[in-house]
Amino acid sequence: MRNTSSSVQRADVYSRVTAEIIAAIEQGAGEWRAPWFHNGSSIARPTNLSSGKRYRGINTLALWAAGFAGGYGDGLWGTYKQWQDAGAQVREGERSTTVVLWREIQASRQADNEDDDDGHRRMFARAFSVFNVAQVDGYERPDTPVLPEAERLGHAEAFIANLGVKTEFGGSEAYYRPSADTVFMPPFSSFRDAASFYGVWLHECGHASGSKHRLDRDLSGRFGSAAYAAEECCVEILSGLVLADLDVAHHPRPDHAAYVASWLKVLKNDPKAIFTAASKAQQAADWMHAQQPQAEEMAA
Repeated sequence: MRNTSSSVQRADVYSRVTAEIIAAIEQGAGEWRAPWFHNGSSIARPTNLSSGKRYRGINTLALWAAGFAGGYGDGLWGTYKQWQDAGAQVREGERSTTVVLWREIQASRQADNEDDDDGHRRMFARAFSVFNVAQVDGYERPDTPVLPEAERLGHAEAFIANLGVKTEFGGSEAYYRPSADTVFMPPFSSFRDAASFYGVWLHECGHASGSKHRLDRDLSGRFGSAAYAAEECCVEILSGLVLADLDVAHHPRPDHAAYVASWLKVLKNDPKAIFTAASKAQQAADWMHAQQPQAEEMAA
């Protein structure tokens, strides 16, 4: 007979963590940011000097083109004033590149034909001139904090190793590549803290749990689709559940709720989406525990 005490206790933890994530979302989870450090050095990932955020959409293409044309080896960009505020000076004669920031504004029902169809919202664009770090003098990148190896958690490392999911470390992105059945992670040293590192690693291993030869979840959704959003919600909740199991983070971290909230926007027409995602997250968490050596010892 299987010893159910630990599984019942785990179910209680899962219910609590899920409830806390939902409560945080309802209160306003804020904006999610990657829990590892980016220095903006990749030309393929144009980044704003002041905000630290990546440029998006057509701005990315414009900065790629300008970067390659100028022979720049760095993806850090800023306005003239932003460089000044950072203690640097754009060199005389340097040509800027234009990026566009779109904003949504509320309009009254009495407004004229600039209103959109529902009479409430309209968009306007503001252009900014930006310069690459290669076009300025006097800028030194701030030192990036390094998470020491001593902060690694042996029991979390062992738990993830027992999943049998291949992981490669390096670069500045975290993702699972189904074709290679491999998780790719930034190095431990680039994360803000150990809990962030293991949370992201579990998130990506969560994607791997859905592969055909494991739990066979639908991983075919394109980025931004409802299927993709449901999968992202599932594995982020999973991350929070297992971190609690491992006593790495007893309560879901703010970034869990913020990340789930960002994807729930895609699922806004499905009020049960969060509960479906939580159910699939628990299934994935149970699979992870079933891969651990002690799982066999629970049978009596």
